Amino acid sequence: MTKPRRRQAGEGGISEYATKAGVRYLIKYTAPQEDGTKRIVLKRGFLTRKAAGEELREQRTKVVTGTHVLTNRVTVGAHMAEWLDGLRLGQSTVASYRKNVRLHIEPYLGDLRLDQLTGTRLTAHYRKLETSGRFDGTGGLSARTVRYVHTIIHSALGAAVRDGRLALNPADKATPPTARESISPEMKTWDSEELRRFLDWSQELPDELYQAWLLLAMTGMRRGEALALRWGDFDFTSGTVSVRRSAGLIRVKGKPVELLIGPPKSGRSRVVDLDPQSLAAMRSYRAQRGTLSLALAHADSYVLGDINGEVRHPERFSRTFHGRLVTARKALGADLLPEIRLHDLRHTHATLLLQAGVHPKIVSERLGHAKVSITMDVYSHAVPTLQREAASKLAGLVYGTGA
Repeated sequence: MTKPRRRQAGEGGISEYATKAGVRYLIKYTAPQEDGTKRIVLKRGFLTRKAAGEELREQRTKVVTGTHVLTNRVTVGAHMAEWLDGLRLGQSTVASYRKNVRLHIEPYLGDLRLDQLTGTRLTAHYRKLETSGRFDGTGGLSARTVRYVHTIIHSALGAAVRDGRLALNPADKATPPTARESISPEMKTWDSEELRRFLDWSQELPDELYQAWLLLAMTGMRRGEALALRWGDFDFTSGTVSVRRSAGLIRVKGKPVELLIGPPKSGRSRVVDLDPQSLAAMRSYRAQRGTLSLALAHADSYVLGDINGEVRHPERFSRTFHGRLVTARKALGADLLPEIRLHDLRHTHATLLLQAGVHPKIVSERLGHAKVSITMDVYSHAVPTLQREAASKLAGLVYGTGA
């Protein structure tokens, strides 16, 4: 009878040991560590020598192919800190990630080892955040925020898999709030009459920021994109405006708030067409700014800058809109002008275009969305109207009459 081949050095081995429950087997093999050294790994508790042998072969294959999970006791908090320090993203994005890790991940999961995370545990964490996750203890976080936390966790654990700290990403098996659940329930929009009513009131006031509200409503720009707009971004000949940058606030615990001018949210510039009336209003506004100071109308000057030409504080800008709207509702009647947020001018822009039959791809391009599917998910409330119009047009073609 042929004797089994003896394992060579480094191939590992199987040993038998006694327990109160009976004979058990352990495997021993050498695996690399994070610091480049090697260490002997022991795994116990196998009921049969065959099961131990199968596991030993699997682990040795992983060592040879470089897919072995490095032996470590790295905690979630330590890995998150290292991952955040190495991110190559915009300052505002990294600051946002750090804030969410500090408030919504570290206090709950930070002391756990990475290998203690499971999809079930992460799902339970998300549910806890939804019910009682507010840092001030006044309730839960929105589904949108929890989904954002999941995005951060998934990305960080993906890095742990690439580094060999985890074999699989447990976030892949977690169940965060869905994209549909995460759509902001606070979205409100004006119809065309309500928008016209507010703009007419603002112009007749006269409101120094009338052109700001007009620009946001007629281009669908984000607040930060409009605030960072320069006169050189306008092409009054072709009737377009280029969205090249965005203004945002950077908040880091223990440091003063910083106003940063960076790329748009999508990371890409885009060109938006303006209608002749809005273009004429912006041309007139530039001339008006020039009468205050020639520097305010220069190509490098901020279109919506303050009297000193500086970028307006984004949050104060939003509060100014709210104040104007409160005054307008008192003057025009609250029933004729529903209360909305500044960002809802962007939602109004998209909704009115979709309801007017503009192709979603065009709307998506104007808004700067990465995919048309994002536009359709966010503005799904406009889809029923489009469906009805489509049915009516088809009836006209088939029956020769409108429906």
